[in-house]
Amino acid sequence: MSDILTPQQRHTCMSHIRSKNTKPEVRLRRELFKSGYRYRINVKKLPGTPDIVLAKYRTCIFVNGCFWHGHKGCSKFVMPATNAEFWSEKIANNRERDLRDYAFLESRGWRVIVAWECELEKSNFLYTVSEIQRQLDINRESWLVDMADRRKRREEWREVIKTKKDREKILLKQICQ
Repeated sequence: MSDILTPQQRHTCMSHIRSKNTKPEVRLRRELFKSGYRYRINVKKLPGTPDIVLAKYRTCIFVNGCFWHGHKGCSKFVMPATNAEFWSEKIANNRERDLRDYAFLESRGWRVIVAWECELEKSNFLYTVSEIQRQLDINRESWLVDMADRRKRREEWREVIKTKKDREKILLKQICQ
């Protein structure tokens, strides 16, 4: 099937597709804010520029468009028939980059949640939001446990350092006498 738009019309249409503040993303943010969650948006210091970052929960949320990120098994993802090689390569690169970004974030102690455009439609929206909130609560508890462990290890380390310094002082006193 050939494109019904001219190349100029197609270019204009495609250039208006946004990567930030998409409708699914804004709906999800609004619902999270109503539920009491506070976050930062499009944090460029993190790989992949996550759409929503909840530092308190050490969690990044990516709201992925089904077409652009190649959501397998989704009705919104249909590989274009025209220029198929370009699109298959582009979508494969997007998937690969996404996986690389998620792995890097997870290796740095962040938890990653991916919300797909189709999951944020009206029919699934409340269920998806409740699942994200459930995951955020789990992430917060896990993060609090990690922080408590870090505090404990830090206190133990400080105690070891203090003991070493006390021993050094005693040895210096003995040597000086």
